[in-house]
Amino acid sequence: MKKINRKDFPTNSEDSLKFEIPSWDQTYSLLLELANAVQKSGFIPDVIVGISRGGWIPARIISDLLEIPKLANIAVEFYEGVAKTKHKPVITQPVSVSVENKKVLLVDDLTDTGKSLSLVNSHLNAKGALEIKIATIYHKPWSRIVPHYYQKETQNWIIFPWEIKETIRKIVEDYKNKGKSIEYSKEKLISSGLNKELTKRVVKEIFGE
Repeated sequence: MKKINRKDFPTNSEDSLKFEIPSWDQTYSLLLELANAVQKSGFIPDVIVGISRGGWIPARIISDLLEIPKLANIAVEFYEGVAKTKHKPVITQPVSVSVENKKVLLVDDLTDTGKSLSLVNSHLNAKGALEIKIATIYHKPWSRIVPHYYQKETQNWIIFPWEIKETIRKIVEDYKNKGKSIEYSKEKLISSGLNKELTKRVVKEIFGE
């Protein structure tokens, strides 16, 4: 697995990698503000497109908040682990509806390198989209793309409520590959803000200890 460049992610050291773990309520509040920003800008999309998988839940909520029922998806494979990516993102499922001559609100959970959003933006343009605006909850300052709408800028690794088990698996495996114990991994996650009992339960389900 290839580590991304320093310009894409500030560090891959377990001692300096920091996590941000918004709750469901905090995430929903951020999406409320994100929807308000879209409304205040005067942009009225014909269709909302969520990027798989991180953008699906935010896109569904934004669809509800903006009262835009037309919701579509597109799938991109990129991340292999914590602070690790494939060489480049690949679209594995094209946009699921026609966007020709449509105003599109493209939704993802965050911008990191910006490569996935750049690829999807080009894909939607090639499909004839009339106008594309990008909305994310979080934005990383080194991203090659700055969303039209976002709520928080951070350099931390975000763990969203809908990806806790998946992220715990990746983090523990990453630490194990660096010679760290599972107990060390658990303590790192708990000290970063993950619920203690939840962390222990998920680690036990995955690794048996």
